[in-house]
Amino acid sequence: MDLIGVGSGVRLAVHELGEGPPVVLVAGFGLDHSVWDRQVRVLADAGFRAICVDQRGHGHSDKPRHGYDVPQLARDLLDVIETLDLDGVTLVGHSFAGQVGFKAAALDSGRIAGLVLVGSNAVRASRSADFPFGAPASEVLPRLLDAENADRLGSRRTNLAGAFAQPPTESTIEWLMRVSLQMPSWAAIECYRSMLESDQIDALADVRLPVLQVVGRADPVHSARGAAWLSEQLTRSRLVTIEGCGHYPMLEEPDALERELLAFAQAVGCERSA
Repeated sequence: MDLIGVGSGVRLAVHELGEGPPVVLVAGFGLDHSVWDRQVRVLADAGFRAICVDQRGHGHSDKPRHGYDVPQLARDLLDVIETLDLDGVTLVGHSFAGQVGFKAAALDSGRIAGLVLVGSNAVRASRSADFPFGAPASEVLPRLLDAENADRLGSRRTNLAGAFAQPPTESTIEWLMRVSLQMPSWAAIECYRSMLESDQIDALADVRLPVLQVVGRADPVHSARGAAWLSEQLTRSRLVTIEGCGHYPMLEEPDALERELLAFAQAVGCERSA
């Protein structure tokens, strides 16, 4: 593991394995590099350099009081890519990190070659007049903040378990809880706000690179219908919907996710070198 400094003196934990074209993976709300364990191995075996970045407030990264808005998190990610001097990056973002990855792709000067959104609607995580999917932030956010303040452990467990299409094993939940509880309450509260209040619809025109969307048909967190809407708005998008899968394709249906991810990363590499 390396710690890489980004804006305002924050250090992000970066884990990597393998050599070859870079694939940067970022886990969603409260999660870290460990949820990508199998995908990292598969990518490295296939000739890619798999690089996992823990967002600030997550995993082994620093956990400052502030700086959890989507633009700042995107700048953090771009700082890591710049520091590592990566080019032709396939950027993979899960859930909330899909919003961050989308913003990074919109701001990027050319280092990112392709974007993979896993279980993410990218432009919004709540309903609006322009995005009629999910529930309004005014309904969801107060409930999440109250639960985080009143019963952090119980609410984290409920949210994790409820995001699967089928009930997960107790060992899976215990592992995810250990990962999630590395995120302190102040980071969780700020990330909840960022996730549910951010609107990136205006950035749609700025994301012109190839995009792969992988969503579970039974995802209770980010709407599969919202993903279909997003795919229609993007200029170069391919949508893959996995039947019987919830919010965690990397855990629930890893074979399907890895098949699509490898094919996309290989295609991005070929396009970049052409």
